[in-house]
Amino acid sequence: MSASTGWVSQNGDLLAELKTHVEVETKLADYRFATAVEQNALVYDCAKLTLVIATRDGRREVMAEIGRALLNGPGILAMRNMFADTTVVDRVSKVFWQIIDEQHARGEAKGDHYAKPGSNDRVWNVQEKLALRDPEAFVDYYRNDFFALVSTAWLGPGYQITTQVNVVNPGGDAQQPHRDYHLGFMTVDQAVDYPLHVHGVSPMITLQGAVAHTDMPRETGPTMYLPHSQKMVSGYIAWRDEAVKKYFAENYSQLPLKKGDGAFFNPAVLHAAGMNQTKDKKRMANLAQINSAFGRALETIDREQMSNAIYPVLLARKAEGWPEHDLKTVVAACAESYAFPTNLDRDPPLKGLAPQSQADFVWQALVAEKSAAQLRDELAALAERQKTDRI
Repeated sequence: MSASTGWVSQNGDLLAELKTHVEVETKLADYRFATAVEQNALVYDCAKLTLVIATRDGRREVMAEIGRALLNGPGILAMRNMFADTTVVDRVSKVFWQIIDEQHARGEAKGDHYAKPGSNDRVWNVQEKLALRDPEAFVDYYRNDFFALVSTAWLGPGYQITTQVNVVNPGGDAQQPHRDYHLGFMTVDQAVDYPLHVHGVSPMITLQGAVAHTDMPRETGPTMYLPHSQKMVSGYIAWRDEAVKKYFAENYSQLPLKKGDGAFFNPAVLHAAGMNQTKDKKRMANLAQINSAFGRALETIDREQMSNAIYPVLLARKAEGWPEHDLKTVVAACAESYAFPTNLDRDPPLKGLAPQSQADFVWQALVAEKSAAQLRDELAALAERQKTDRI
């Protein structure tokens, strides 16, 4: 990185920079409420935490430690016995399997951002699908206080949970090591356009997590992590570097989990789902992307309506010879330039890690000099794809 310029750089020795952060020892003595350090990651026993977090002061002390561990510590926490009674996990899993079977019957194969097609089964927006199909199971599952504990420790109140089921099938390949939402969903060229300080902010507004819905011994390929890697500010660039990928492959941690265990981590921790080396065990996890309340605009704006209104003027200005930069500046001021949130079942990422945004469609229409009616139809179709499914 280059703090003097205010921008993350692709130049320099990225691997050497990474090593300065990750080649450290996580010391159990630094974490009062943790029960163990395994493979340089922290382990908490939820049964022991239950008594501590029953009081306001105890809860705040635990949350302070968790926040510190995610920010300046290893960045990864294993939560043993998060669901002491796994009956509700099985009830929820039953719904997940039903949805997957229905997807197969329809001939659908949901994609994964970082793995080869067919390596796993994915269910997008399973949070909503579970609530609609089995509201009792939803309520019993999400009464689990450890969702609230860790989410509040990292994001504060007002967070929103989204979840996606991931099943790594027998023989399923490992994912590529990566960082996650937000900058982790961008190409290098896109990520370097964000100022240095935004690379530090991005991990602060999302929490990654997972609940194990099956036992996950190492041979089934539980998630691989590189503890402490979240401290590398230029990691959103570095994870695509071949030397960094090789280092990850030789130094990752891979914590086995039992059904009902949880894991939460800073989204800037380099991580990847492991390879399922078994012949008969499907490894299921309910992945959580938990979002800060602060990632929202002040007002409700119909940007589709705005884009349609100004598009004829943009066509006219283009014909007058306006420079590309000026046209793009106007599009950015009007159209929704971010692809998320969306309905990934109907609006999948086809040309990269993220779907095309509303602004992408406006700009492409302008370049091709499409008619206002053509753009109106395209934006309406996009809005329809982005809607959640109704029952």
